[in-house]
Amino acid sequence: MSSDVAGVSVSPGGPVETAPEDAGAGTPESGAPAADAPALSGLHAQVLDQIGLAIAGGSLAAGTVLLIDDLVERYAVSRSVVREALRVLSSMGMVASRRRVGTQILSASEWNVYDPQVIRWRLASDGRLGQLRSITELRGAVEPEAARLAAERATPADASTLVGLAARMWAAGQGEDEEEFLALDIEFHRLVLASSGNEMFLKLHELVAEVLTGRHHYGLMPHHPHEEALQLHADVASAIQRHDGDRAREAMLRIMGQAMDEMKTLWARAGEHTTR
Repeated sequence: MSSDVAGVSVSPGGPVETAPEDAGAGTPESGAPAADAPALSGLHAQVLDQIGLAIAGGSLAAGTVLLIDDLVERYAVSRSVVREALRVLSSMGMVASRRRVGTQILSASEWNVYDPQVIRWRLASDGRLGQLRSITELRGAVEPEAARLAAERATPADASTLVGLAARMWAAGQGEDEEEFLALDIEFHRLVLASSGNEMFLKLHELVAEVLTGRHHYGLMPHHPHEEALQLHADVASAIQRHDGDRAREAMLRIMGQAMDEMKTLWARAGEHTTR
């Protein structure tokens, strides 16, 4: 699973291939200088992704000290690229610089678990079911109230759009178009959160999008949406359009209940405990 360089575990995948920092060599694809901004940005992203995945997956454990020279050697990149990756990880609460020690990996309790990239890394790890559980529980607490508020505050145009999205979800679900259904599902829940009129609820749409995408990507969604789930989305939209907050909340509660039941089935298959 992991390799060791100077006592530091790193994620699999091998070093990122690149020219030395100031070599001035062109890239094979475009002939652009190696230090040109888009390429450098992509290189930062690659190194960040590998280190982030290793931390989220546990192959780089909390308390491990990351030394810049070791990472430079491991990934065959410049010190500036490594420093930028560590700076971003620090902003996510995943690492912290310790004087006379180095950059130390922090425990998961310190991470910014609302950061979409952190969620993506956790979903890519062996602990993905725990991440799914956490976000599903959060959604169950927030989205029903968002639906209730949306029934009071949604504009007529947004309410009509929700009704249309629910109808298109029916068509995509019946037509077994999984990609289309996923896109519509994400937009439906984003618009409910937005229509609540609560800007803090709206900010959660990125988390919802990540968890829905992650479930789809890792085969943790039903291949064929249940007709009851499709009907419940239609019920939410209809209730919001009729300004019926109680019915909107109840229908969304049932959607969240179905999602939790699906998660419990996954936990049982994985031999995980579904209670804390």
